[in-house]
Amino acid sequence: MSDRYRSVKTFGRGTIRRFHKNVSAMKRLAARDFEDLLQCAIPTFEGLLPDPHNKVLLDLLFDLSTWHAFAKLRMHTDDTLSFFDIATTSLSKAVRRFQRTTCSFYHTTELPQEYASRGRRQAALAAKQPNSSAGKASTAPKAKKLNLTTYKYHALGDYPDTIRRYGTTDSYSTQTVCSSVLMCSIDPLMLNPTGRA
Repeated sequence: MSDRYRSVKTFGRGTIRRFHKNVSAMKRLAARDFEDLLQCAIPTFEGLLPDPHNKVLLDLLFDLSTWHAFAKLRMHTDDTLSFFDIATTSLSKAVRRFQRTTCSFYHTTELPQEYASRGRRQAALAAKQPNSSAGKASTAPKAKKLNLTTYKYHALGDYPDTIRRYGTTDSYSTQTVCSSVLMCSIDPLMLNPTGRA
């Protein structure tokens, strides 16, 4: 997989950057990294799985890319929001189909670094409580399944209505504002209109 991503040529000035040597080991990914991975996913994943799983995966990646394109639009019309609703429905069907057919076919486990990290946590816990059974490390990596019961997945369906209500996603932020930042931007004369100290 990493070789396939590594063979993707760069495009434009910062549009598609050169990928890391080991894509699956990348840490602290920025939004642009996820976007680059998604934009190049269809050609890199094509043919990795046998049919029918290959078709299910490619359909899912196409629906994810389509949904992402609608979510990033800087200007929406009633028509684009209607298409966005359709893309959201299509994406949710594709994700459920992927979970039902492809995920149930493959046995997936936690990554080696996750397994090692869990072992270190259990060893540290055992060191704190010497006579406890909590320190017994498991001998095999835990099974991992696609979990669709998360807020992140649930919130995808709210995007079109949120854009209708608040505008496009580039026009607002969920970042909190500290009161000290607000105080710095207030004119001192507004706080003391008489001008006396």
